[in-house]
Amino acid sequence: MAEHQKLIGQSSAFLETLERISMVAPLSKPVLIIGERGTGKEMMVERLHFLSSRWENVLVKVNCAALPENLLESELFGYEAGAFTGAGKRHVGRFERAHHGTLFLDEIASMSLRLQEKLLRVIEYGEFERVGGDATLTVDVRVVGAANVDLPAMADRGEFRADLLDRLSFDVITLPPLRYRKEDIPLLAEHFALGMTRELQRPFFAGFTEQGLEQMQAYPWPGNIRELKNVVERAVYRTVADEPVSEFEFNPFASPWQPVAGVEVDELPEADSAPPVVPEQHISRMNLPVDLKAHIREYEQDILRKSLESNRFNQRRTARALGLTYAQLRGYLKKYGISVKH
Repeated sequence: MAEHQKLIGQSSAFLETLERISMVAPLSKPVLIIGERGTGKEMMVERLHFLSSRWENVLVKVNCAALPENLLESELFGYEAGAFTGAGKRHVGRFERAHHGTLFLDEIASMSLRLQEKLLRVIEYGEFERVGGDATLTVDVRVVGAANVDLPAMADRGEFRADLLDRLSFDVITLPPLRYRKEDIPLLAEHFALGMTRELQRPFFAGFTEQGLEQMQAYPWPGNIRELKNVVERAVYRTVADEPVSEFEFNPFASPWQPVAGVEVDELPEADSAPPVVPEQHISRMNLPVDLKAHIREYEQDILRKSLESNRFNQRRTARALGLTYAQLRGYLKKYGISVKH
């Protein structure tokens, strides 16, 4: 696999998933991979394919949600010349291209019931016809589906064919969300940070502070590994090259100027025109020796408290006054346990 697609982790939930993949890989049975967005379903399918006896043959991928029904049908099963307007020559579909290999159907829950019926026939008998053709073609393809929804519930509602679900679910592997793999977060974060460091052509990565690690461990990661990658890479490029990463912006859309959906400009309340206030700065004399780190912590807390008071505990104005993002201010307040209530 490519370097950016390495499977990284040491948590029991992660290792158990890898073991399940290794057990089912040698078989040619259909498999369903279920998981929240960003949990690495495609990477698990790649591992499944490369551990199977089909590894020397092609792994073909299709995102069923990315194509409308007619185009998806043409892509899966191919079409004959003249099958429809614009079909000037025969098109070989994904099933034919995946012969003796693996076909990965991502977002399979978005497939129409009509196409599900055609898919069921291919899985059961290995037979299908191209769009606009009458010749029956035979293929040897292992089908692996993936979804981030409750397929049995969809089948109960008639939104997904129950017979197809039965056929696909020889084995169902549900990937654990990142919030249940907390011990893997530092490993993954370092991997993504090192990659971003190389992309920035920096000589080394200075690591994460304890505060930074605590922030990552406490965050629920609704977007899972994909979100972690974005957050870490964003933090690395915003941090001075030789300093450890200590602050993360988990919501890049957070902004005091974020537009309000469905609200016209003239309906918004008047903006707070009062400028942000920075407390009076001074350097006091001190007796040496002194614990520099402790002194800096006390000084930071004093500035934070006075800035909050000066800005009437308005956190966004306080952040602007201190030259911080809202997320960075929130990180400092959490770090020092400073209450914003007054």
